[in-house]
Amino acid sequence: MRGLLPPRVMTLQQQIDRFMDDFRSLEHNTKDGPSDTAALAKWRILNRLHDRNETLYYKILIDNIKDFAPIIYTPTVGLVCQNYSGLFRRPRGMYFCASDRGEMISMVYNWPAERVDMIVVTDGSRILGLGDLGVQGIGIPIGKLDLYVAAAGINPQRVLPVMMDVGTNNQKLLENPLYLGLQQNRLEGEEYLAVIDEFMEAVFLRWPDVIVQFEDFQTKWAFKLLQRYRNDYRMFNDDVQGTAGVALAGLFGAVRAQGRPISDIVTQKIVIVGAGSAGIGVLNMAQKAMSNMLGNTAAATAQVGRQFWLVDKMGLVTKSRKNIDPDASPFARDIEESSVEGGLQEGSSLLEVVKSVKPDILLGLSGVGGIFSKEVLEAMQNSTCKRPAIFPMSNPTKNAECTAEEAFKYVGDHIIFASGSPFEDVDLGDGKVGHVNQGNNMYLFPGIGLGSLICGARVITDGMINAGAERLASYMNEECVQQGIIYPPISSIRDITKEVALAVMNAAIAEDVIQGFRDLTPRDLHQMSEDQKETYVAQSMWSPNYCPLVYC
Repeated sequence: MRGLLPPRVMTLQQQIDRFMDDFRSLEHNTKDGPSDTAALAKWRILNRLHDRNETLYYKILIDNIKDFAPIIYTPTVGLVCQNYSGLFRRPRGMYFCASDRGEMISMVYNWPAERVDMIVVTDGSRILGLGDLGVQGIGIPIGKLDLYVAAAGINPQRVLPVMMDVGTNNQKLLENPLYLGLQQNRLEGEEYLAVIDEFMEAVFLRWPDVIVQFEDFQTKWAFKLLQRYRNDYRMFNDDVQGTAGVALAGLFGAVRAQGRPISDIVTQKIVIVGAGSAGIGVLNMAQKAMSNMLGNTAAATAQVGRQFWLVDKMGLVTKSRKNIDPDASPFARDIEESSVEGGLQEGSSLLEVVKSVKPDILLGLSGVGGIFSKEVLEAMQNSTCKRPAIFPMSNPTKNAECTAEEAFKYVGDHIIFASGSPFEDVDLGDGKVGHVNQGNNMYLFPGIGLGSLICGARVITDGMINAGAERLASYMNEECVQQGIIYPPISSIRDITKEVALAVMNAAIAEDVIQGFRDLTPRDLHQMSEDQKETYVAQSMWSPNYCPLVYC
């Protein structure tokens, strides 16, 4: 390389400082311009760094995760996906499409890495709350795997973003001459399943130990694919299980903030707005966790079911609804029972439900921005709980059910607030601060993946995910929780992920679903002390450092 580079050798820290100077200059120059333009400019400068120096990119990302997570992930990733065909400069990941049927087993060998530990796959059908973005949804797997590297220490040479292009029903994309995907409507039914089946067979044939995370599949496929594959492959669905786990941790935290033990969650009145894959996933996981606390009997499940009120776009979901979604059916209220509760009936509005139920927790996963209106929030003032929880969890920011400022303004400064997208803490006056928690999936899915990987879990069970959620819920000390801080700071994400991974691994060992990893046998893992397990998890996490050049 002599003569091809300037003579001075810059240290890693000097390179970091130079990039951060450029980034801060960009921030300053775009601060008064349109927010979308500024967000995309920040994404571009990070993306260019990723292209030319992966080690430096991940070092900067890890050291500045609080500032950069909103750029590589939600909310900016939604904007990136909407514009991906125009932003595209070089491929990242693999693309399997409907026309590749019969060829996928040979196609997987086109990927240059001999070993892949983590795959995130989407079909682009339900990107965040933005709908069908087709092949442009590849931005989601790319962003998620960046977080796997930064938070869980998965080696970046062993991750694979995947887009399953089965078409799009988005007419604007079909008419866009720059659109990079198949210009046809989406496959449905058995044709669709045949494509996904072939993909799963292909990747596990080449990489038997890989973990596959399903991401942003529309509701009608999310549950079906999870049930289809979960007992045969190492896979999970982040929208169904990851969102549910993070929300469950938030529910536990809200109970702790009331000064009550976590077990008292079984008495909480919970209104959930949104009956998509995320909302139903939260209900399923919360019901299982609460039922387990009561002995996991049929009677316990029935008792727990009476603590939930599910509201979708047609209003309160009850058993009298015609053509009810099978996934929502277990959580439909009995119409006679509901009638007693202040005259609620099939299709009662969210406002009517809140006024009647006076819930302890109001949780939104509707994707409908502003649905927690001024009237709904003011009705929460009459909650029977001394510290009601307001959780607008939808992404991106414009789809949040309310803002932090609105929640504290219309309900009061005594609430517990958590959102899916980031908001700033709220100044309540007189030196008081309304703490904003970000209940983001990134607290959980990296730990689920890492913990499952390094113990060689045959499958990823609900018990493993529940264990991760419980560890996340207990991470914050009592003093912080009483101040309304129920989720940890993003800046400590690697330590959080390590703790979640340890909990997930311990659950897998206890359930005896482990096969071992590399040179470790199941027996070795069973015999490890807790300290040895902690060391093992930490040592399994990759860190970005330059490898020395060796001249032969």
